[in-house]
Amino acid sequence: MVTKRIIPCLDVKNGRVVKGVNFEGLKDMADPVEMARYYNTAGADELVFYDITASVEGRTLFTDILRKVASEIFIPLTVGGGINTLEDFDRVLKCGADKVSVNSGAIKNPAIISAAAQRYGNQCVVLSADIKRVDGSFRLFAKGGRENTGIDALDWLEQGVRSGAGELVVNSIDTDGVKNGFDLELLDAVAQRCAVPIIASGGAGCREDFLELFRNHPAVDAGLAASIFHTKQVDIRELKQYLRQNGIEMRL
Repeated sequence: MVTKRIIPCLDVKNGRVVKGVNFEGLKDMADPVEMARYYNTAGADELVFYDITASVEGRTLFTDILRKVASEIFIPLTVGGGINTLEDFDRVLKCGADKVSVNSGAIKNPAIISAAAQRYGNQCVVLSADIKRVDGSFRLFAKGGRENTGIDALDWLEQGVRSGAGELVVNSIDTDGVKNGFDLELLDAVAQRCAVPIIASGGAGCREDFLELFRNHPAVDAGLAASIFHTKQVDIRELKQYLRQNGIEMRL
């Protein structure tokens, strides 16, 4: 049985960790370096660091904070935000990232997926997609969920995998920060089309949401969450013990 992963996410704006609901109303949460240090010892399997305004502000990612975060942790680190070129991949990897997440940059230039996969390997290229229902269809959004691209999200992810993305982060805008559970319908639809590891993002509110995700949707490899971990509403080590007691293979 494949071990499932629990991944906290640091959404960073102006050097601080923030969190909102449905990608809006961002509130200041904490210092990213302190938070990374905490998650490194709290039992997280990996950590995701998103510079959430880099794309919309048209700038490169904050590398000074990223270097500090990377130096504090000994778990795999995925980094995204403002990744538009192979040079951006290179810079972020040199700062200590293990994987690079590309989102808006791939929408602008889909060829970056295959180019990065060829240079760094598929396992290094994470395709992250912000997805929302529009008139009954799953649509791909850009610029931190602000802009409807009109692209069919399932087609986009399938094409991304074909181009070399080794992992997918499926962000549901509909369930983001709402804490009523993951967007299982969306995740199942992605899993039917894409045979790479899938990270579910958006909607976790309690430990039962993770159990439902892993027990009844086995194609999903990892659950990603932010506010419930940041506020210690859910303790990661306790969550993993609870999941293991319920038959889910976890690394404790």
